[in-house]
Amino acid sequence: MAVNSRKVAIVGCGFVGSSTAFALMQSGLFSEIVMLDADKAKAEGEALDISHGVPFSKPCDIYAGDYDDISDSAIIIVTAGAAQKPGETRLDLIKKNVGIFKSIIPEIAKRNFKGILLIVANPVDVLTYAAKQLSGLPDNRVFGSGTVLDTARLRYNLSEHLSVDPRTIHAFIIGEHGDSEFAAWSSANVSGVEISRFCEMRGYFHDHDAAKENIAEEVKNAAYDIISKKHATYYGIAMSAKRICEAIVRDEKSILPVSYIQHGRYGLNDVALSIPVIVGKDGIETEIPFSLNDDELSRLRESAKTLKSVIKSCDLELPEE
Repeated sequence: MAVNSRKVAIVGCGFVGSSTAFALMQSGLFSEIVMLDADKAKAEGEALDISHGVPFSKPCDIYAGDYDDISDSAIIIVTAGAAQKPGETRLDLIKKNVGIFKSIIPEIAKRNFKGILLIVANPVDVLTYAAKQLSGLPDNRVFGSGTVLDTARLRYNLSEHLSVDPRTIHAFIIGEHGDSEFAAWSSANVSGVEISRFCEMRGYFHDHDAAKENIAEEVKNAAYDIISKKHATYYGIAMSAKRICEAIVRDEKSILPVSYIQHGRYGLNDVALSIPVIVGKDGIETEIPFSLNDDELSRLRESAKTLKSVIKSCDLELPEE
C-alpha cells in the first residue's frame, strides 16, 4: 500500500497523544489524523473534541481507527504507555512499557508499514530500541523524539538568562532523554557567538561554568518539576512531535537531536540515544560531524552504558558484540 504523505496516526490517546493530535490539527501539515487507543471510546471522544476546532484551522479529517486504518500513514507516532508518576524516573517505566510495545509494534509491522515510526512514549530511548527490534524496519525510519524537548528547554532557559530570542540559540542536550543527559556546551553558541562571550556581553562576567551547570540541571529536572505540580507533561512534547513531523513532511533537512540506534559513532553500538542528525522526508538522512570534547564524550558513553544496562534488564536481545 502506498504511503499517504498527508496522513498521520497517533497510537495512544492520553495527555501526550491527544495534545499531539491537537497541535498537528492546528499545524495544517496533515489532511488526515487517525487516533488509536486500547480504549476505543477514549480515542473517539478525543477525535471528536479535536475535530470541533477544524473550522478555525485547516481542513482535516480526524477520526478514531484501528491498525488497518493506519497502515498507509506517512508517520505513526507512538505515545502509548504507562504515565510517569511523581518520584518515578523515566527508566522506572521500562518493563511496563516494553510489554505494551510488544502488543503494538508487531501489529504495525505485519501490515507492511512503509512510513516513519516516531516513538514518543517514555523511556523513549529504550522504547525506540524496542520498536526497532520488534518492527524490523530500517534504522532511518524508526527513531524517537529523544532530546528534542530537552534541547527546547535548554534554549528557552538560556534565552531567559541572556534576554535573547531562543531561536537564535544553537545548543543541544544529548545522550539519554533522562537522568544521564547533558548539555554539549563545547559547541553551544548564539548566532555564532560562543556562549561565554555572549554572557559577558550581557553583563555576566563571573561563574560562567556554574551558571551553565545550573541551567543544565534545571533542564534535566524540568519534567520532575512539572509532574510534581500538575502530574504530567504534555504540551512541550506535543510541540516537539509537531516539530519533528514538520521536518519530515516538508523535507526540511533540519538538524534535530532525535534518538536513534547507534552503529559505531563515538564508539557506541546497539543502543538508542540522541545526537543531532539531519531529518527529512525519509526520516534520518545522515549524521553530522558533531564535535564533542573529552569530557562530553565520556559523559555520552556513560549515558549509553546506563541505557544498555536497562535494555539488558528487559526481554530484548542485544546483538552480539
